[in-house]
Amino acid sequence: MFDFRFVPLCLVLTFGAFSATAQEAQVAFGAVKADPLLPVEVTSETLNVNQENGSAEFLGNVIVIQGEMRLTAERVLVIYNEDRSGIERMEATEDVVLVSPPDAAEGDWAEYTIDSGVIVMKGNVLLTQGPSTISGDQMNADLTSGTATVTGNVKTILQQGNN
Repeated sequence: MFDFRFVPLCLVLTFGAFSATAQEAQVAFGAVKADPLLPVEVTSETLNVNQENGSAEFLGNVIVIQGEMRLTAERVLVIYNEDRSGIERMEATEDVVLVSPPDAAEGDWAEYTIDSGVIVMKGNVLLTQGPSTISGDQMNADLTSGTATVTGNVKTILQQGNN
């Protein structure tokens, strides 16, 4: 007699791509661990500085580079620490793309806390690792440890073999 419990496993093994839905997925992110002490380079079309609250707003084709990490967006707000001796965090909005080679992620919004090396990305998050993808509502990436967690309506497509 045939055991039908193995049918789903057989279907997965038969096809080249595997798709799964879950609430959370933890993955490696980036081959090189980030160093939050490295300088941060920001380029954009426009810069607005607010001396009162210690922030700087970069607008239009914003590119943020720190070591191997690259973040692009249409708007990035840089918030300095209390004594204004360094950057506390950055908030990126509109077409946010984060690249930590060889991986890349995109979403609607991201916040990068410099000292901890943690980036929180929200809204239509899509993480690409080679031919495989993970989508979800939010991604927490720890650039210093090289790990990321994707949460909320997580869907994974893992390519198998030579696809």
